[in-house]
Amino acid sequence: MTRKFFGTDGIRGTTNIEPMTAETALRVGQAAGAHFLRGDHRHRVVIGKDTRLSGYMMESAMVAGFTSVGMDVVLLGPMPTPAVAMLTRSMRADLGVMISASHNPFADNGIKLFGPDGYKLSDEAERAIERRLEKEPKLAKSELIGRARRIDDARGRYVQFAKDTFPEHLRLDGLKVVIDCANGAAYHVAPDALWELGAEVVPIGVTPNGLNINDDCGSTRPQLLQETVVASGADIGIALDGDADRLIVVDEKGEIVDGDQLMALIALGLQARGELKGDAVVATVMSNLGLERKLGEAGLTLKRTKVGDRYVLEEMRSSGCNVGGEQSGHIILADHATTGDGLVAGLQVLAALVEAKRPASELLRQFEPLPQLLKNVRFNGGAEPLEADIVRKRIAAAEAELEGRGRLVIRKSGTEPLIRVMAEGDDPALVERLVDDICEAVRTAA
Repeated sequence: MTRKFFGTDGIRGTTNIEPMTAETALRVGQAAGAHFLRGDHRHRVVIGKDTRLSGYMMESAMVAGFTSVGMDVVLLGPMPTPAVAMLTRSMRADLGVMISASHNPFADNGIKLFGPDGYKLSDEAERAIERRLEKEPKLAKSELIGRARRIDDARGRYVQFAKDTFPEHLRLDGLKVVIDCANGAAYHVAPDALWELGAEVVPIGVTPNGLNINDDCGSTRPQLLQETVVASGADIGIALDGDADRLIVVDEKGEIVDGDQLMALIALGLQARGELKGDAVVATVMSNLGLERKLGEAGLTLKRTKVGDRYVLEEMRSSGCNVGGEQSGHIILADHATTGDGLVAGLQVLAALVEAKRPASELLRQFEPLPQLLKNVRFNGGAEPLEADIVRKRIAAAEAELEGRGRLVIRKSGTEPLIRVMAEGDDPALVERLVDDICEAVRTAA
């Protein structure tokens, strides 16, 4: 069955254009609610959102959908995605919902669903919900319509949860930290958690107005963070994205540190303490070959999955690993969370910094990354350029040239009509030439 609504990370699109309309949000609430009506207990769904203007509309529509099929609703207000996952489990809810389009601009929005275990739904569950969307919902009897209530202490619950992942014997006293919350879901909780642990906090991106989420700030626009770290003389900077499930770090010199370096730091620290599980780290095909080599030197394996943190997590669960993530900064620490958590990952980085008593610029550079180049080629939505002979031949030729000296990853975007062409290797000139050759072939075929 081809999925019409769900993509690689829930449902996402431009607000007031299908599928991101109030009507569809209501229907998703009805379909997802009906799917999780199991047993004779009073059913409950937890709903969080980021700071987008459209969050009010989408939240109200989903409340109407869930209550109409007999589910009670607990509203968290603006909260990070990992907080929704955590509170879904903590509150014994049947379902969790995060209304967010993550790092996208304010005009977009999305719906992410979590099962009662706090994990994102499987492809099978999403397909089952899509099948329900094609049918008329079975509405609850009048006396069984659900109720909605807002809880006021969600913020404190999540701050305490995040702090509990930080080693008890450590404090952040004397550490100056710039935290960029992208004017998004963590604008209140992230600075509070850092301050409570003793850090001198310089908050930026903490004045959301509904329209400025991810606007020249956050993990995908780290220039403001870089400038602020250097100007304020901070020891380190942390940038979250709109729903705070990913992070990018900036050292005291204003240099960016990506998710690959952070995974190496965290995994090798756990290995040294005998706490790394599975003797491996799980990452996607996009992670740098330098990470794979660094882990190999320590006797560890890098297990690769297709792009998407949900696929990383699936592999982590099947292979028993407790560290995984993406180069983009989605880092999943299975000992603490069921999904990527930018704040929790950032706290582990800060703990390593405190213990090492070394500058971030030294500690966080775990390996020298290989030259890596990624280019996107837009194509006609109905075309299949990767099936064209000219593209296949160029890819085969490039793979032959890179054999033993690098990697090539060609994939179709799951959210846009783009072909993503990535190559890495020891020779940057060769990498650039091969990427350009394949991109030109794709343009010809498209």
